[in-house]
Amino acid sequence: MYIQQLYTGCLSEAAYYIESEGEAAIIDPMRDTHAYSELAAQRGAQIKYIFETHFHADFISGHLDLQKATGAPIIYGPQTKAGFDVEVASDHQIFPLGKCMIEVLHTPGHTLESTCYLLRDEKDKPHALFTGDTLFVGDVGRPDLAQKGAELTKEDLAGMLYDSLQSKIVTLPDDVLVYPAHGAGSSCGKNLGATTYSTIGEQKQTNYALKADNKTAFIKAVTADLPEPPSYFPINAAMNKKGYASLEEVLGRAMQPLSPKDFQLAAKQPDTWIIDTRDKEMFTQGFVPGSVFIGLNGRFAEWAGSMIPFDKKLLVVTDPGQENEAMTRLARVGFDKMNGYLDGGFEAWQKAGLPVDMIIDVESDELAMDLPFDQHLLVLDVRKETEFDAGHVADAVNIPLPQLLDPIRVAAIEDTDNIYIHCQSGYRSVIGASILKKQGFHNLRNVLGGYKAIEQESKIPIAVTVTEEQLKDDQDDQPKQD
Repeated sequence: MYIQQLYTGCLSEAAYYIESEGEAAIIDPMRDTHAYSELAAQRGAQIKYIFETHFHADFISGHLDLQKATGAPIIYGPQTKAGFDVEVASDHQIFPLGKCMIEVLHTPGHTLESTCYLLRDEKDKPHALFTGDTLFVGDVGRPDLAQKGAELTKEDLAGMLYDSLQSKIVTLPDDVLVYPAHGAGSSCGKNLGATTYSTIGEQKQTNYALKADNKTAFIKAVTADLPEPPSYFPINAAMNKKGYASLEEVLGRAMQPLSPKDFQLAAKQPDTWIIDTRDKEMFTQGFVPGSVFIGLNGRFAEWAGSMIPFDKKLLVVTDPGQENEAMTRLARVGFDKMNGYLDGGFEAWQKAGLPVDMIIDVESDELAMDLPFDQHLLVLDVRKETEFDAGHVADAVNIPLPQLLDPIRVAAIEDTDNIYIHCQSGYRSVIGASILKKQGFHNLRNVLGGYKAIEQESKIPIAVTVTEEQLKDDQDDQPKQD
């Protein structure tokens, strides 16, 4: 028996390769499937099954392309309704794999079709549980992503999740390995642990959700403080459910080198966006006018899915040699309209003498010097509301990064404002600055180092937001007057 976790850090996603006696199964494959086929070929194995734990919302699965390449059936759990041929397994159905067996455990809650797969060894002993988004290290799958059209509330799904965990998972032996579909950083949960695997026993001792005293307490715990899910989640879930174009077809269109002049002409076509994937330091020094920055060295695919409209045609600027990497990562979250890249990168654009835009970078001490004297200075904080509440520049305006696409929120910015934009460390603020530039705001500066640098600048006044609930709690703690 052989198990290998194939982890994609950009999306905090884990796929799995399981093998016994030359027969292999793949669980939750990514859209680019070559790694699984290559691994099977290296080990002299044949891919026999493709298992999906549910319809993923945060990436496009590779089940269709992998089935086409291998002929292996695509297997989902009970209550699955797909727009393509799948094998819908029944609860506790057994799939033989060499000398091992994979048992289907239907665990609705994150979604209705959510299913875990229990690997039993040669002696029929439970060895490992592939939990999808049902159980993470330190967390469980959020129950607020699947209720649309199902007439179910997040509390309804949380109740189902509790029943699934109690009846199917915590009853397993403590030494059973837990292999989830995601690790820290994923938006499919709210507090995933740093490690990418665990055991049933460890999770019973440390996972807040498994330590809930009863169903009511569990529902309250897992539905509280859920962050807003990325806007692309419903799009990806629908694609995974209905079907999608092959990656080969998508990349065939995307991997078209365009000369600077041809790139300029293509960029002028209606409904076309330019994505620049270089490092943020390089981008701010110069870029093709109208470009939106989303750097490959950050959570590229997730931010692309959150900030780029899916109905637009895309052109890409990368460092030479990174074109395929950028296009593949875009395809992983469902972008299928990439129409080429700038041949030779931004350097070729410059050599062609074509127009260039830039973003002014400033240190936090420059912000400190300007704050007392510039009546039109606006500090724009693009971090999440929870980050802002924990500490921010006094009188700063908080517009979380995805909301910069909302005309109502952006209407708070005046044409006369001198905008100093920042995030926590500098990646998100450059995305935000490029979005504002695209919308016609050019009087802006990017604060290098973000809030981390601002905190260290003693001349910048800092404020902390106190919520009404926190204020009430503080008042309740005060001694009562006679």
